[in-house]
Amino acid sequence: MENKCFYLSTCDTCKRIMKEVNIKDDDSFELHDVKKATISESDLEALAKMSGSYESLFNRRSRKYRSMNLKEKQLSEADYKSLILSEYTFLKRPTFMTKDKVFVGNGKKTIASFKVWQAE
Repeated sequence: MENKCFYLSTCDTCKRIMKEVNIKDDDSFELHDVKKATISESDLEALAKMSGSYESLFNRRSRKYRSMNLKEKQLSEADYKSLILSEYTFLKRPTFMTKDKVFVGNGKKTIASFKVWQAE
């Protein structure tokens, strides 16, 4: 499995982080703009397996999350999977998938961990 970066090209935070960690479309990472092409079910399943759950990949800051009143609902793992596959905004971004680790979202600790992984 090659390294992949799932991001949103219109997101300033994604752009800033990708620049900070020096990720570009080259031999080391395949860039996947989730707005242009939704994440495949097989990639999502691999991410969920590595991260421990679909919920861990789910973006609760999405405007759609609020507009669909999802906070009021009890969501199952199947619901999280289905929502992420149906709408790109529900995937936390950026998400870096390597052959043995996954780094999900834009939290400072996540990005710091990714930088440590890069330095190894």
